[in-house]
Amino acid sequence: MLTREQALEAVGEVTAKYSADSLAVRDVVVKDRQVSMTVLTASEEVRPSLEAALREALARAGAETVHCRFRALDGGAGAAAAAPQGQAGGKAQPAAASSTSPVQGHGAGLDNPLLDPASGVQFIAVASGKGGVGKSTVTVNLAVALARKGKRVGIIDADIYGFSVPDMMGIENRPEIVNERVIPIERFGVKVMSMGFFVEDNSPIVWRGPMLGKMLRNFFAEIEWGELDYLLLDLPPGTGDVALDVHQIIPQSKEIIVTTPHATAAFVAARAGAMAIKTKHEIIGVVENMSYYKCSKCGEPEYIFGRGGGARLAESLHAELMAQIPLGQPDNHISEPDFSPSVYKAESETGELYLNIAEQVIQKCGR
Repeated sequence: MLTREQALEAVGEVTAKYSADSLAVRDVVVKDRQVSMTVLTASEEVRPSLEAALREALARAGAETVHCRFRALDGGAGAAAAAPQGQAGGKAQPAAASSTSPVQGHGAGLDNPLLDPASGVQFIAVASGKGGVGKSTVTVNLAVALARKGKRVGIIDADIYGFSVPDMMGIENRPEIVNERVIPIERFGVKVMSMGFFVEDNSPIVWRGPMLGKMLRNFFAEIEWGELDYLLLDLPPGTGDVALDVHQIIPQSKEIIVTTPHATAAFVAARAGAMAIKTKHEIIGVVENMSYYKCSKCGEPEYIFGRGGGARLAESLHAELMAQIPLGQPDNHISEPDFSPSVYKAESETGELYLNIAEQVIQKCGR
């Protein structure tokens, strides 16, 4: 079995023949004798011979297939990128953004048509003050509801440490690369991209803050999203690095704040709302999740987590309380062909609530 260390050694034999100012290799990924990497070169003329040399060296090491993504190397940047980097696992691995990557400013964001306000794409960040309030559940079901309304929808699972969207939507396959672009997985009519696609065995992501922003940028730069009406971002809880990057990269983004009815959850969620206001992001509404539990015997609601948190939060943010979602699991069975653990059926009571939220979003966004 070809190991990543063996692949790096083979790559090193080839790159040693070039100066650091003319060549850099990064994001080396090894999976079942398949090797992919990003090659940064200062000259297009060397690419054919360089690719042939890399393929030959890796074949000797035991690789069956080799995929090289070529990028232009900015002058003087080679030394910083000379050491091959990356993480084994998955069919596709977006290149880590760096000073050598073709990722440049849209403010602090990217030169990407998707991010141009003239593109017409509506960006909606779903935020919360703390974890465990159901923010990802709201994101997933709102995205599916928008798709059921005929909209072209994508999700970025921007909770890099706590990614959960693929599992919640019942996605088991991984993205593939076509023409050097990563193709998002489509499920329930929604295109999905998540860090969960690029790790093995539910491994933890152990990164410092700057790497989070780089991966978020690559979710725009490296992904073939196609035509979209809405792109939802499932943010990590709180007001940390990723939330700040979203504010900087997508200044036109709107926000939905998720809380439970508990007073403390609403109090903490207000910080996320305050951050949106401070960065001039429009808050289009508040969703109160786990609002009540409907008794299976008498049918009456039981307010397990208290009452009123969502309404008080909406009032403090001068926003609308869009919905109060009851506590409960979707009535899905694993034998169903479209099974997912967390997506409610359109005809269910909760599914209809999400369709109503989607209609409000469409009216507020004007498309």
